[in-house]
Amino acid sequence: MKYIVILGDGWADYPDENGETPLSLAKKPNIDAIAKMSVCGLTKTVPDGMKPGSDVANMAVMGYDPAVYYTGRSPLEAASMGIDLGADDVTYRCNLVSLGGKGAYDTLTMKDYSAGELDTESAKKLIEELNAAGIVPSGCELHAGVSYRHCLVRRHGKTGAELTPPHDISGKVISPYLPKGAYADELLAFQKSSMKVLAGSEINAERRAKNVNTADGCWLWGEGTRPSFKPFKELYGLKGAVISAVDLVKGLGIVAGMDSIDVEGACGTINTNFAGKAAAALEAAKTHDFVYLHMEAPDECGHQGDKAGKIRSIELIDSLVVGPIFAEMTKRKERFKMLITPDHPTPLALRTHVGDPVPFVMYDSGRKVDGIETYNEGLVRTTRVYYPSGVDMFKAFIAE
Repeated sequence: MKYIVILGDGWADYPDENGETPLSLAKKPNIDAIAKMSVCGLTKTVPDGMKPGSDVANMAVMGYDPAVYYTGRSPLEAASMGIDLGADDVTYRCNLVSLGGKGAYDTLTMKDYSAGELDTESAKKLIEELNAAGIVPSGCELHAGVSYRHCLVRRHGKTGAELTPPHDISGKVISPYLPKGAYADELLAFQKSSMKVLAGSEINAERRAKNVNTADGCWLWGEGTRPSFKPFKELYGLKGAVISAVDLVKGLGIVAGMDSIDVEGACGTINTNFAGKAAAALEAAKTHDFVYLHMEAPDECGHQGDKAGKIRSIELIDSLVVGPIFAEMTKRKERFKMLITPDHPTPLALRTHVGDPVPFVMYDSGRKVDGIETYNEGLVRTTRVYYPSGVDMFKAFIAE
């Protein structure tokens, strides 16, 4: 038996004025065909009382109870970057962001949490410039990650900072969301100083000349400490692999003891190498029992309020990922299960995550059932299939 999860990050949404969502508007013949012969329903991936982050939601879909295992987002990303953490080290996610306005720092607005989807090579150079400027707080280390996503590590620290994800405040004045709590003065000073350093960067000068968003400063959030996961193989008896372009999901797989597989051209946006990720998943399925294939593009489009992009990303996942994987796995004549689901909704109207239940498709090549005509948030409700947690859904998925 092979188990494949195809996760479209954030693709669930709220109905528009016409009652439509990106899932209902997208042309997705492969997913719809699979839904007709699958168990379809809803699951609550984000436990009540926890913030609806991709960290918590993906953890649950992967079979780990966030109430037991969650210690913060940034340490998972640190694991993906190969950063060795001590028991009393504290980590922060560090975005390179675009800020709007020309006045005092606290009057600026969060223009773009991704600094124009900054490429990894440029971002690495900017992180090098920040380190060379000597502005990193004492006892801390700044590490480069992928695209706009980076990590600040405080050695021998304490938790207690109150920090806001930048994608939650798109278009808003930043003053109510500046660091509070533990080390607030140091963290705020670093954010302010980063603006002075980056203002003079040649990379930003080139971006201004191209009329694309610049990386104006650092924004810290996602505080956490070193996680301790029971290995996936020990927990579920399956050899697992994870394929993702983002450090968060790669880190989840790594701390769970899975193999993290990199794909050339995978970037976490709509321009990612979808076909390459599908090919990598099919190859991984030859040597692994469980493959977790994560695609970030719908979530990025949701945060940007890009309806056309979100619809298009779903269509690309359907044609370049779901279709080829389903066809090849069927051709191999080995029994397999496929779970197609988002981790959480990222409604276009809100441009941030919510913890509402998400729609899933659970296919079993050895056990055909009558499903639904087409996969979308509304129609799955008619099945009355509901799992109260992502872990419950996962356990049902891997059950024989």
